[in-house]
Amino acid sequence: MSVSLTDLAGPAPATITSHRLEGKICLVTGATSGIGRATALRMAQEGAAAVVVTGRREVLGEAVVAELRAAGTAGLFVSMDVTKEADARRVVEKTMERFGRLNAVFNNAGYQEKRAPLMEQSDEIFSTVFDTNVRSLFNALRFQIAAMLESGGGTIVNNTSVSGVRNPNPGLSLYSASKAAAIALTKAAAMEYAPKGVRINSVAPGRVVTDMMLGSGIADMRQVAAGLPLRRMGHPEEVAAAVTWLLSDEAAYVVGHILCTDGGFLAS
Repeated sequence: MSVSLTDLAGPAPATITSHRLEGKICLVTGATSGIGRATALRMAQEGAAAVVVTGRREVLGEAVVAELRAAGTAGLFVSMDVTKEADARRVVEKTMERFGRLNAVFNNAGYQEKRAPLMEQSDEIFSTVFDTNVRSLFNALRFQIAAMLESGGGTIVNNTSVSGVRNPNPGLSLYSASKAAAIALTKAAAMEYAPKGVRINSVAPGRVVTDMMLGSGIADMRQVAAGLPLRRMGHPEEVAAAVTWLLSDEAAYVVGHILCTDGGFLAS
C-alpha cells in the first residue's frame, strides 16, 4: 500500500523565519531532494545572499537553483560526486571564485545500504557506505574549513543519524557504523577548530520522510510512524529548521553538539 508524506508526517509544519542567515554565502551538499533541498530553500528564506547546491542530478539541481532565485537568493549548482576528493575541492573553489567567501555549510549527502544481515554484506558495499558517509565528510571538511579560515570563520553542520547513536533496526550495520564514525569526526573537528572561529555541529535525523526512508525496505511505514512518541515521522523542513538554527549566530555557544531531530525516538 502506497503512503504519502501527509500520511506519515502529518500536515506541513509552519515556517517562522527571523533572517538567521542574512547575507551569508551558504553551501549544501546532496541538495537535489529531501533534507538537502529543504535546507537550501530554508537558507533562502532566512536571508542567505547565495546558496551553492551540489549533487549528481543536474536537472534537479538546476530546479533547486531556480527556486532559490525566485526567492531572491543567488544560486549556483555544481555537479559533485561526494566520494571524490577532487570534487570536494572543486566545489569550494567554485564557491570562492563566484562569491568570494564561504560562511555556512550543510554536509548532507549520504548513502544507506540495502537492509541485510551483516554476514550478507560485501566489501564493495562497505566501501560505498563508508566512502559516502565518512570519507566524503573528511574531504569536505578539509576544504571547507580552509576556506572559512581565510575569511574569518564560519559554521558547519554535518548530517549524521540517530542510527549512529542507537541502531533502530537490524540489517543496517554498515550505515549505523558509518554514522557513528561521522558523529565522532564531527566532534573531533569541532574541538580542533572552535578556537579558530569555525563552529561545527551535527543534526541526527530519525524517521524523516525522504526518498531514502521510503526506499529503506520497511514493510509498514504507518506502523513505524505510529510507534514514535509524536506518533508521526518528520518533514524534511523540520530538519532544515534545526540546521539553519545551528548555522546561525543564535547558536553561537553550541559546539560539537549532535542535535537529534528524531521526534523523540532516542528518548523512548
